[in-house]
Amino acid sequence: MQSPMKEIVAAGPTPVGPFSPAVKAGGFVYVSGTLAQDGSGAIVGKGDIAAQTKQILDRMREVLTAAGSSLDQVVATMVYLKTAGAFPAMNDVYRTYWKKDLPTRTTVVAGLVLPDALVEMSMIAVPNGAERVVVQPKNWVASPNPYSYAIRTGDTLFLSGLVARNGADNAFVAGDVASQTATVLDNAGALLGAAGMTHANVVSARVYLPDIGPFQQMNEVYRKYFPTAPPARATVKAALAGSQPLVEITLVASSAAKEVINDGRPVNPNLSAAIRVGSRIYVSGMLGNMPETNGDVAAQTRETLARIKKALEVAGATPADVVDGLVYLTDLANYRAMNDVYRGFFEKSFPARATVQSGLVAGDGLVEIMVTAERARP
Repeated sequence: MQSPMKEIVAAGPTPVGPFSPAVKAGGFVYVSGTLAQDGSGAIVGKGDIAAQTKQILDRMREVLTAAGSSLDQVVATMVYLKTAGAFPAMNDVYRTYWKKDLPTRTTVVAGLVLPDALVEMSMIAVPNGAERVVVQPKNWVASPNPYSYAIRTGDTLFLSGLVARNGADNAFVAGDVASQTATVLDNAGALLGAAGMTHANVVSARVYLPDIGPFQQMNEVYRKYFPTAPPARATVKAALAGSQPLVEITLVASSAAKEVINDGRPVNPNLSAAIRVGSRIYVSGMLGNMPETNGDVAAQTRETLARIKKALEVAGATPADVVDGLVYLTDLANYRAMNDVYRGFFEKSFPARATVQSGLVAGDGLVEIMVTAERARP
């Protein structure tokens, strides 16, 4: 059964995987991770990052139009590149699709489901006519890359993926993972402050580390900024667009009342199992790695989804209320086995979704899934 708050957007060819092209819910349009495919599913522009970027953005514009939105109403874009070297050429095409007030954006390097794919993008937009305001501290210079640092719509603030830079001149701030994490979160604080918020308003975070070795050093600094009620979070190993950054962090904040959802497992000082703000529920990246599931991606997917279901139930929601998902796989050879379990969990009410290959913090983890749901309070 589909949630009464969730509308699946039918646009173009039916996706091959168990996901919807886009989902409208709670004032947002969630667009699935999109590859440069034609109507038959074949990749367009093999070996040409510019052609693939254009194909993706043209396709996403069609999906957004069908959803009553547009590229100009996008508030957040996630870009996955097969190689960091494709970053400049992707940017050159990407920037031509907006005349001003570009969306926030995070760009990382990840393995893509189809071997000829060079780039994948997912988006969050608001409907045409909805509020969309770029937020930037007064003493900051605009980003030289095609994105805004933060965009507010209603009570929600989306931040771009932040690395250790000086907002006043965009100079990189060198240092180890701990010091770079502090710089990133100080910059996040400046953006939050410009929107009338603080770190306490952050509800969801994604952390990207090129090297998972200093994971605990990052955590030690991170906890200082979120001493209580930490946001829902997923942390994975992923190369970044530049060679200097050792960490990149993407945040979502809300000025609405924030409720921590405890799913019954021991409290993790680095993240909350889930956070509810209004009708929206942000669930942390969940894993299903246990001795009983070791080496079995199907078993790990089942356990992961069972944990997601538990967190949703505590928040008063069900799998049918999930509107957006992100699947990290350590090996794309496990894509089909993961999908078989995933498809049964959601039945026919599929959320939007992106699936990429990345390293996980848990060495024996094969899959991690992070979701967002929409369900009105009882």
